Amino acid sequence: MDISSNIVILDGYTINPGDNPWAPVEKLGNCRIYDRTSTDLKIERAQDAGILLTSKCKLDEVTLDALPKLKYISMLATGYNNVDVAAAGRRGIPVSNVPAYSTESVVQTTFALLLELTTAVGVHDAAVKAGEWIRCPDHAFWKTSITELDGLTLGIVGYGTIGRAVARVASAFGMKVIAFAPRIPHDPGPTPVRFVTMEELFASADVVTLNCPETADNSGFVNTTLLSVMKPSAYLINVARGGLVNESDLAQALADRVLAGAGLDVVAYEPMRADNPLITAPNCIFTPHIAWASLAARRRLMVIVADNIPPFQNGTPINVVNGQFLANR
Repeated sequence: MDISSNIVILDGYTINPGDNPWAPVEKLGNCRIYDRTSTDLKIERAQDAGILLTSKCKLDEVTLDALPKLKYISMLATGYNNVDVAAAGRRGIPVSNVPAYSTESVVQTTFALLLELTTAVGVHDAAVKAGEWIRCPDHAFWKTSITELDGLTLGIVGYGTIGRAVARVASAFGMKVIAFAPRIPHDPGPTPVRFVTMEELFASADVVTLNCPETADNSGFVNTTLLSVMKPSAYLINVARGGLVNESDLAQALADRVLAGAGLDVVAYEPMRADNPLITAPNCIFTPHIAWASLAARRRLMVIVADNIPPFQNGTPINVVNGQFLANR
C-alpha cells in the first residue's frame, strides 16, 4: 500500500468540534483522526503516517527521527513554528501551511479587542445588568473613559496579508496607519501607510497591533525596552503569537501604567498557565486564541488542507514553507 495514503491527524478537535466534518480529507486516503495527542503519544500515533496533519503538536528533530515513514506534513494553521521545518527539509519532508484562511476573522477579533479596551462594552453591560442605569439620576453614565479611534495612529508590526487587512479596517475608522516590516513591500496596497522603524512605531502609535509570525529572532521582542517608549494612553493588541511578548515585562508595564491596556488573543503557553502574570495585570483583556476560529474560517481551512494533499501525492506539493531546506538537501 502506498504510504502516502496513510493520513494521521494529531489534534483535530479545534478544527472540527462537530460542526466542520473531515470528509474532504477522509476521501483522500486511510485517515485516522485524534482530537488531541499528548507528547507521550504522538510518536506512537504517527508511526505509520505518510501524511501528518497537525496544528499544535510539536514536531522537533527527535520526533521526526522517530517517524521514518513520514513523507509530508500539512499544518492545520498558517503558522508553522511548532515544526522544525529545517529538520523536516533535511529529511526530504515538505511542510505546507494553510495561508490566508482566517484573515477576516483575525481582523474582526483585533478590533473586537480594541473596541472593548476603548469603549468597555462588557463593563457597561455588566453595570446596566447590575441595576446602575436604573438607579442613575442621568440619562447616561460611563464607568471608564471612552476613547474615539478617529484620528488616532495605528502601528502594525508585520505588513503581510493580515497586516494589510487590519490597515484597511483601521482606515475605515479614520485612523492613520504606520507599519514596520523587515522588508518594505514594493506595493503596500491601497491603504495609505507610512513605514517606520520598530522604535518609532512603538513611540508614535496610539495602538500597536502585532500581526507577524514568531521566529527565533523575534521571540520576546516586545519587552521593557520597547514598552517603555509607548504613550501612557496607548494600547497593545496581540492576535499573532504569544511568544512575541515578554509577558512579565508587559504585566509590569501595565501595573506601572506605562501603557493604557492590552488585548491579547494569544499567550506564550497555551492553554494558559495559572501562574501567567498577565491574568492579574490591570486593564489586560483576553480571548482564548479564537481569532482564527470562526466557522467560516475553519471551513476555508478544511478546504485548503484537503487541497494541499493531492499535489503532494502527485509529486508537486503546494504552499510549502520549507522549500529552501528541501532544495539544499
